[in-house]
Amino acid sequence: MTLRFSVSKRGLLSKIKGNVGSISWSQKYTTTGMIFGLLVCYSSSEPTHAEAATQKNKVEDICNSSDIKFSHGKKVYTDYSITGIPGDGRCLFRSVAHGACLRSGKRAPSESLQRELADDLRSEVADEFIKRREETEWFIEGNFDTYVSQMRKPHVWGGEPELLMASHVLKMPITVYMDDKNARGLISIAEYGQEYGMENPIGVLYNGFGHYDALQFPGTRGGRSKL
Repeated sequence: MTLRFSVSKRGLLSKIKGNVGSISWSQKYTTTGMIFGLLVCYSSSEPTHAEAATQKNKVEDICNSSDIKFSHGKKVYTDYSITGIPGDGRCLFRSVAHGACLRSGKRAPSESLQRELADDLRSEVADEFIKRREETEWFIEGNFDTYVSQMRKPHVWGGEPELLMASHVLKMPITVYMDDKNARGLISIAEYGQEYGMENPIGVLYNGFGHYDALQFPGTRGGRSKL
C-alpha cells in the first residue's frame, strides 16, 4: 500500500538557489554509523501456494494493458533517469534538493551546490519539526529534542519523517520509488505533501539499504512550483 501523509499547511518556504553548474555523477560509497531516521522499507511476503498457483498469481499480478504495466496494483515505470548521489549521510537531502531544482525549472546543481542545498534543507527540516512538534512528536522514536538535535548533524541519515517535513518546507509533493525486479521497473512506495499538488512530484529512488538517489521521468522538467 502506498503511504500518504497530509498535515496542516503551516511551513517554511525554502529558497532553492539558481545554478549554472552541470550534473555531477559522483560515485556512491558506503556510509557507516547509526541510523537516526526511520527508513522506508519495502518487502514482499513469502509464497504460500503451489508452484502452479504461484505462476498464475504472477501473471495476474504483473499485467500489461495498452503498454501500461502494473505490479502489486501499482504502475510500473520503465522510462526514467537516475542521478547518482554520494553516500555521505546527506543522500536523502541531496536527492530532494536536486529534484526541487529541476522541478523549479533550474539546471541540475553541481556536486558542491547540491551539498550546500542539502545542508540548508536539513536545517530547515529540523526547524520544521520544532514548528510542528504537536503534530510530529508522537511518531518520532525516542526523545524528540534529542532526535531533532541529532538530525541537524550533517552525516546523520534522514528517512521517512524527514521526507514528510521536506515536503512542507519546499511546499512540493515528494514520491519515493523502489526497483521491482519481478516487474523490471520502478513502483512508488510512499508519497508526501500531496496537499501541495499531485502532478510532477520530486522523485527519489530508495535502494532498500538506507540510500537514496535522485530520480527523474521524461517530460517532467520545469513543472509547477511554488518557489
